[in-house]
Amino acid sequence: MHHRKPRTPTATKTAVRLGAAVTAGLAMTAVTTAARATPGRFGISHDVAIAVDAALSHADRTHVNQFDESFTIHTYGPTVAVTANNRATAVSAGCTLDNPCRSVALSYQIVTTAGRNARLINATNISRSLNEHCPACQTVSAAYQFIVATPRQFTLSRQARNELNTINRQVDALKTSHLPIDQITRQADELAQQVKAILDREAAHAPRTSSNNDPLTDFMPTVTMHRHVR
Repeated sequence: MHHRKPRTPTATKTAVRLGAAVTAGLAMTAVTTAARATPGRFGISHDVAIAVDAALSHADRTHVNQFDESFTIHTYGPTVAVTANNRATAVSAGCTLDNPCRSVALSYQIVTTAGRNARLINATNISRSLNEHCPACQTVSAAYQFIVATPRQFTLSRQARNELNTINRQVDALKTSHLPIDQITRQADELAQQVKAILDREAAHAPRTSSNNDPLTDFMPTVTMHRHVR
């Protein structure tokens, strides 16, 4: 189930919660599935996780001002493999010079994973903006993806969850801000940097191994941010 709102400014969000620890009350729009991996010859049997999130906005002559946003956290423990897909798509179609369209799509995806395969995550982060027969229209899409990889499983602190919840509300508030497109893009970037700073702080306190014989001894927690704006 993709996060896709009806063509109305008051469309509601669908919240799907799958994963270990997710912020209570945090607005979520995602499809997350987990399937058991077949035990291999070494007896490995962990989850294979797939996270898919999207924001889609489509403006036309009937609905000239459209805005869609997604802000989702997926928290996984040790896994064999994780695939994360995040997309933002904004389309303006067929509006006139006298009444141009405005279409904005913002998608923020946070994925945490742990263990020796955490650094092998398959991540895709794409945004797409399209004006179809709409020369005077304003269209912008922005996809932000944050991949947190740690040697040992950890959970976001209550402080971090509250801070991310605040950022989510700020992203949602851009919908009714009536700001110019360039300012919306700038604020979306600034909020993404705030998310990165929170996750960097959390990762720095993630559990580490204390055994010299542990193959994860040299595994430093990392936070990778992918940004795609069109």
